[in-house]
Amino acid sequence: MSSKPANETVQKRKPRDAAGSKKSILTAALREFSEEGFSGARVDRIAKRAGVSKPLIYEYFGDKNAVYAAALREAYIRIRQGENTLDMDAMEPEAAVDALVRFTVRHYRENPWFISMLNTENLHGGSTIKQIDGLSEIQSGLISKLGDVLARGEKAGLFRTGVVPADFYITIASLCYFPISNKHTLEKVFELTIDEEWLTRHTDEISRMVLAYLAKR
Repeated sequence: MSSKPANETVQKRKPRDAAGSKKSILTAALREFSEEGFSGARVDRIAKRAGVSKPLIYEYFGDKNAVYAAALREAYIRIRQGENTLDMDAMEPEAAVDALVRFTVRHYRENPWFISMLNTENLHGGSTIKQIDGLSEIQSGLISKLGDVLARGEKAGLFRTGVVPADFYITIASLCYFPISNKHTLEKVFELTIDEEWLTRHTDEISRMVLAYLAKR
């Protein structure tokens, strides 16, 4: 039996999964920058974490500054994607606010890179986020939804008037953010154990506090 010509036996190179590679690189970059900070992060370690070559990262994103900008943008996109899963329009106003509180705490707890990335960017005076294109993708559409929830709560006689949706969102984010971002110092200074049980109790308290703030007097 005759063998096939060599050019027929050579296997074709497997098509590159560009979308999958980019996602892996961004996930690796989020972890690298959040753990090492901007100055300590290394592109070669990002490549190793992502299981890709260093030149591929440069091909897709550019230098370290560009990789950081892409990772920062991705951090915002991922929380926005999570927020979009909240079907607040179908919930009663008080239940919708409670769901937002619980989602926010859960996202911060399960994605520690989000807090670290925000801390890093604020240490740099927000210089990178000011230059990111497509801000509409990272701006929260949740503010509009929250405005509708507040309006429905007012109409039902549950919530007081005059609450600014963006300000209210920042209040919720602040209450959820602080005990997670400052866990280690809070535990030491106040002799606390900020564990699963403590955070669950704190989440319940945040929900009660913000609903009491909204309540019509």
